[in-house]
Amino acid sequence: MAFNPVVDPDKCKGCEECVEVCPVEVYEMQDGKSVPVRAEECLGCESCVEVCEAGAITIEET
Repeated sequence: MAFNPVVDPDKCKGCEECVEVCPVEVYEMQDGKSVPVRAEECLGCESCVEVCEAGAITIEET
């Protein structure tokens, strides 16, 4: 099973918590927002979802 991390740019506050917590470096900051630049690496652990206080990240199963 594969996972697809999705960041809602309207909710993202640019705190970088997801960038720091992701064990496989899925996220990078671009223009002050988190972007899942290596989505194919996502393990589906949802660490990013848990640390995102803005509720901007969801993980979809594909």
